[in-house]
Amino acid sequence: MQGCKFIASYSGGKDSVFAIYQAIQAGAVPIGLMTTINPDLNRSWFHGVPINLLTEAAAAMGIPLSLIETSGNDYEANFEKALQRAKENGAEMCIFGDIDIAAHIDWGTERCAYAELTPCFPLQNMDRKEALYGFIDAGFKAMITIVDNRILSDEFLGLTLNNEVANAIEATGADICGENGEYHTFVYDGPLFANSVDFIAKDKISLGTHTALVTEGASSSQGV
Repeated sequence: MQGCKFIASYSGGKDSVFAIYQAIQAGAVPIGLMTTINPDLNRSWFHGVPINLLTEAAAAMGIPLSLIETSGNDYEANFEKALQRAKENGAEMCIFGDIDIAAHIDWGTERCAYAELTPCFPLQNMDRKEALYGFIDAGFKAMITIVDNRILSDEFLGLTLNNEVANAIEATGADICGENGEYHTFVYDGPLFANSVDFIAKDKISLGTHTALVTEGASSSQGV
């Protein structure tokens, strides 16, 4: 991996950021981040992070960010096109934050095959608890922004992940790492960041089976 140039599938959440960190620690060189955006909601797919926070986080990490606006129907095709553009710009591999869900790893591998990039999963087959504690111990700070309220109480929204919060999540019976979608996060500080991303946590909104925390960038009126 030493010296290999990479693009990263960046959600704004803990696993994607920790995978980027692990790749850099192994000697790989980041040349870009790519995030899929739901144009109807003007925020990232799945994690629901507003564009201004993604942009500010990428700037704090000093890595260029590409936003891929896509509908659900065209998601795979537009992701593959973005990977092809990254390859044309010098990327040799794509970093993903998936740990051990085979369908997710297969999906990333298939997209990379189309673009003739090497897929890389730095967290693959790590113990989920060790992955989370490794992220926390490295000094990253991530706030819980979405919970599946069938599994976790919305009292977890707005909390910054630490060992105590992680243990409380596990005590509910949820996966401690949230790998099954129990919760999602936004990473706002850590060893990759030149500065912390400032934002305001506001109201909670219901998204059916999930509850999300409305966040607003401190320097922008755009929120989620």
